[in-house]
Amino acid sequence: MNRDILIEQVEHKILLIRGHKVMLDSDLAELYGVRPIRLREQVRRNRERFPGDFMFQLTQKEAEILVSQNAIPSKKHLGGYFPYVFTQEGIAMLSSVLRSERAIQVNITIMRAFVKLRQMLATHKELVQKLAELERRLEGHDQKIHSIFDAIRQLMIPPEPPRHRIGFHVRESE
Repeated sequence: MNRDILIEQVEHKILLIRGHKVMLDSDLAELYGVRPIRLREQVRRNRERFPGDFMFQLTQKEAEILVSQNAIPSKKHLGGYFPYVFTQEGIAMLSSVLRSERAIQVNITIMRAFVKLRQMLATHKELVQKLAELERRLEGHDQKIHSIFDAIRQLMIPPEPPRHRIGFHVRESE
């Protein structure tokens, strides 16, 4: 199993739902090489290992949103039930209930993908902060630059030629 290709595959399957980064049960089953029904069966048998912050079931509205965003091809793809999604902690717990060499290797790769995603988000936040800081520093510069151009334009206007008076100059007597 090529680790880099799998990390890329995993990154595209991580979704943001209810403020959590999660993966669909069907995507996880595919990665683990098991049927989705087998994965759900193992979760049901070990329900105490999967509290609400490790795994939750999607609502109808959330499933419809995933279909509209093409994260799921169609509602038929759901097989008549609303999928479960697993957080990073829930995915880590899956390796303990699936107990296969492939499950362990896939879990390691998935954890690396979550870490990589977290690092990318942190870098993105830093970049946003730096841009905001730069924007604050340059806030008044546009007006100042505009004033400089106005002054340069004024200097570029040729002066009016001096006018000489025609005629006699009369001096008033003292």
